[in-house]
Amino acid sequence: MTEVNTASHAEPILVERAERVATIIFNRPQSMNALDMNLLQSFLHTLKEISFDDDIDVVVLKGSGKAFSSGGDIKMMLQGTELADFDSIMDQISDIAITLYSMPKLTISAIHGAAAGLGLGLALATDCLMVEKDAKIAMNFIGIGLIPDGGSHFFLSQKIGEVKAKELIWEGKVLTAQEALEKDLIHEVVEGNLTEAVQKKVAKWLQSPTKAMIKTKKIFVERNRPELIKMLELEKYGQGHMRKTEDYQEGIQAFLEKRKPVFKGK
Repeated sequence: MTEVNTASHAEPILVERAERVATIIFNRPQSMNALDMNLLQSFLHTLKEISFDDDIDVVVLKGSGKAFSSGGDIKMMLQGTELADFDSIMDQISDIAITLYSMPKLTISAIHGAAAGLGLGLALATDCLMVEKDAKIAMNFIGIGLIPDGGSHFFLSQKIGEVKAKELIWEGKVLTAQEALEKDLIHEVVEGNLTEAVQKKVAKWLQSPTKAMIKTKKIFVERNRPELIKMLELEKYGQGHMRKTEDYQEGIQAFLEKRKPVFKGK
């Protein structure tokens, strides 16, 4: 029997529970699951609730509609002009990154359509990224004159090393699933049905000694948590500085006007 939270289709986060598995669904399909403050708040609440649920061993993160997540909501960026608003948003993002990375569950990001910017950053916080063959992957903060946040510097350096992380961040290139796999950003490219592939992976994990797997995860988390927290602090400070630059203003304006930005390094 599957329990589904269907109180309202307007809810930014939906949760499905089946046996020892919780599936968290970004539910803003009209905006390709762009991450606004409402969704972020709901996501954090859901993560913390599931973290303390002893009946759940595996968490699957996915998006509704045509994409996993297109990243941070541009409207939120435009509205968050006050320092207090910016600090609140960045603190929320940091709390999500720490909670998702640290939760005592086995976690999977099931990616279809696109995972970009902050959407990709949060996916990188999970234990396993399974990506549909035709999906697009992008760490594209540079396109609007910003730096990655959500712990992306930490997660990228963990996965591919500092040198390759800088290259990926600076280029901001949109990658195919296969290219992302070749760069060791993701764990698996799914040729067929993504849902079925994830179910197969989950079934294999549930037939394994999950307590031992989670204990190993906890050991790595305890070693790495201080570095992640420090990186999040640096990202918050750096992002605050970037938002004051002319390049950021040009990047946002170019995005809204659907043209290529003209950056001047200011």
